[in-house]
Amino acid sequence: MKAIVLRQFGPPEVLRLEEIATPTPGPGEVVIRVHAVSVNRTLDLAVRAGNYAMPVTLPHVLGVDPSGIVSAVGQGVGTRKVGDRVATMQLLRAPTATSGPVILGVHVWGGYAEYVKVPVEITHPLPDSVDFVTATVVARHAPTAFTMLRDDARLGREDWVLVMGASGGLGSAGIQAAKYLGARVIAAAGADERVRAAVDLGADAGINYRTQDLTAEVRRITSGRGVDVVFENVADAELFPKAFASLARGGRLITAGAHGGGTVPLDVKHLYLNSITVIGSVGRITPADLEFGLRAAAEGRYRVLVDRVLSLSEAALAHRIVAERSGTGKVVLQP
Repeated sequence: MKAIVLRQFGPPEVLRLEEIATPTPGPGEVVIRVHAVSVNRTLDLAVRAGNYAMPVTLPHVLGVDPSGIVSAVGQGVGTRKVGDRVATMQLLRAPTATSGPVILGVHVWGGYAEYVKVPVEITHPLPDSVDFVTATVVARHAPTAFTMLRDDARLGREDWVLVMGASGGLGSAGIQAAKYLGARVIAAAGADERVRAAVDLGADAGINYRTQDLTAEVRRITSGRGVDVVFENVADAELFPKAFASLARGGRLITAGAHGGGTVPLDVKHLYLNSITVIGSVGRITPADLEFGLRAAAEGRYRVLVDRVLSLSEAALAHRIVAERSGTGKVVLQP
């Protein structure tokens, strides 16, 4: 099969299309003929550059969220059959007290390939009306957004939430999850067209945080009160303090990303004087939340933002596009 193989860390050009052996399933495993896999800033670009927080063994194949058609099943697999259309959940093993998580496309070979081998329990069937590109983006971000906002941040009905990076994969999922939970949403992004795209997903208001004063605009929109929750996945040294200052008393900032740098100032006086909580979360992908996201997409109640779809051989170009932040929505590869 053809696959994008990473044999050294470095710029996008280290991604090379190679012929390697097609995987065969072991007990409890399936092989998927990949039809879509998305490009992610942290789990793809940071891994490729050698900047990921956990060690990655080379050679390696990236791709944390492949979707496609089951092409082979291993011994003992009864829940999937050849021909099934499936999406995947990224977590092969949850973190424990003594070890970190095991993630598809980070710790084991992933979906930048024509075929990928995965444990059957991380697969999920697709509704007939959901295409593979949509399924990949839904599976990657929708369940994570729901668990972060509903379970970790305890977002309530009528709460105000500020969504940073609102046109990105996780941000656009956060808007729609928050609206489903009954919250009021301010979508913040770094370009007017991205703000418009986020508002089109259902946000109540939008802010261009590159041309407007983020904190002042949030206070204006909320009649001076501030937001109950900041949904943060940028961690930009200039933007993070402004988002943090937008929180009302008793507010919660939840964060699951650091593609803006990761080291940010923190106003500790605002933190303790206003009883603010900062939550770090990678979210969780549960079968129930994935099922909900896919069903909502099938019914037209959940939309994904896709900037462009490229061929597998264009993986290096895809990484450059994502690094440049030049588009709106996800970049997806189709082997």
